[in-house]
Amino acid sequence: MRFNPYRTPPEFPPDYVVNMASPASPVDYARLPIETLRVGSTGTFNLLDLARKHDAVFLLASTSEVYGEPLISPQKEDYCGNVNPVGPRSVYDEAKRFSEALSAAYHRAYGMDTRIVRLFNTFGTRMKLNDGRAIPNFAAQAFRGEPLTIYGDGTQTRSFTYVDDTIDGIFRMMNLKAGSDLPLVNIGNPDEVPILQVADEIIELTNSKSEVVFKPLPEDDPTRRKPDITKAWDTIRWKPRISRKEGLKRTLPYFEEMVRLG
Repeated sequence: MRFNPYRTPPEFPPDYVVNMASPASPVDYARLPIETLRVGSTGTFNLLDLARKHDAVFLLASTSEVYGEPLISPQKEDYCGNVNPVGPRSVYDEAKRFSEALSAAYHRAYGMDTRIVRLFNTFGTRMKLNDGRAIPNFAAQAFRGEPLTIYGDGTQTRSFTYVDDTIDGIFRMMNLKAGSDLPLVNIGNPDEVPILQVADEIIELTNSKSEVVFKPLPEDDPTRRKPDITKAWDTIRWKPRISRKEGLKRTLPYFEEMVRLG
């Protein structure tokens, strides 16, 4: 049935509408390209209309992928990015960029309270083993005693944020006092690390005898990720509190159990 934002029960008007709907795994959005674009366009329209109807705060969970293959590092919120609009990753990148543009347009046209957080490589429990992202892939392979697969030479970097820190940033943004500007902040850990180092850390933490193998880097896979979080601190007093290694120690037992259960 087609979603109708105007059928919301009147006795339950929302104070907040949070749009986190989108495949985020490269495996998933490669498998669901049209659905990914629809949820980033029609889905965002529907949720913005719902928030507008009830005069609710609208928060969009966007992504560091809007920066594409960055030509500057660290990435600040005013950097417009370097994105291939027709590449294999574009269905996710451009869906999120459109959602951001739509959120800004509703803010300007209707005076709505819309807010945007750009999330950088969140990880933690409840991720799928076949997620396609680095940490679940490495963990599953390490616990199975399989070689850890690195795409490219392993020097490409990421900035991993433990899920508790990401949630804290989202809640701080939701609770920000309303103003005339459009709040937009990076939520990520500026501890930039090569992918090869992450693989080595997981091998060490799991006591695995796995080795590392290298395969070609997929098209448009970004080689650098590092957020500038100055604005997040200035706006919502947010910064990450849990290190990558501590986050891995909390997460790896979950992956071990998932591997054991098959």
